[in-house]
Amino acid sequence: MKSILIFTAFLVVFSACSKYEGQGGAATIKGVVIEQRYNSLGNVIASYPAPDQDVFIIYGADNSFYDDDIKTSFDGSYEFRYMRKGIYRIFTYEDCITCPSGKKEIIREVEITKKNQEFIVDTIYIKKF
Repeated sequence: MKSILIFTAFLVVFSACSKYEGQGGAATIKGVVIEQRYNSLGNVIASYPAPDQDVFIIYGADNSFYDDDIKTSFDGSYEFRYMRKGIYRIFTYEDCITCPSGKKEIIREVEITKKNQEFIVDTIYIKKF
């Protein structure tokens, strides 16, 4: 009986140590969102940082719903801190005149491979009409 209790305790401790994507780590994912204004002819007329833009993160490659979100700062920057090793998807929305919802997602996939990694996402350019 005593050996069963020890084995069960070992399994509980061992399974608690396995970590999945998400918060609780020491890595950081950060980037910048730039707004591009278009005229009616489809030409870019202005490009500037996108303040107060919602940026979403999905933990893991198999999930389809976002797990957390943050707003960009005045300079278009965002940062997700305390991430663990794993795969993440970062996304935001841009205007889309041909989409039924009027919005289209812009997605970037990120893989954290080191404990204290700082991953800088390629700049996300979003269209605004």
